[in-house]
Amino acid sequence: MLRPMDIEQLKGNKSRYAIVIGVAKRAREITDKANDESTILIEKPVSLAITDLLSGDYKIMMGSED
Repeated sequence: MLRPMDIEQLKGNKSRYAIVIGVAKRAREITDKANDESTILIEKPVSLAITDLLSGDYKIMMGSED
């Protein structure tokens, strides 16, 4: 479960909305890869996505607003 402390660690200069979208996209990637490889996930994809973000293995890129 994503606790408020985790959001603040992930947030940096990004909005909460960007964090939620980034976690959802990464969780979808994890699920799709597991389905393609016919593997069973022990841990929930959202938890794995949060771990990837916290460890720096996955980064949220924000587009410029020009």
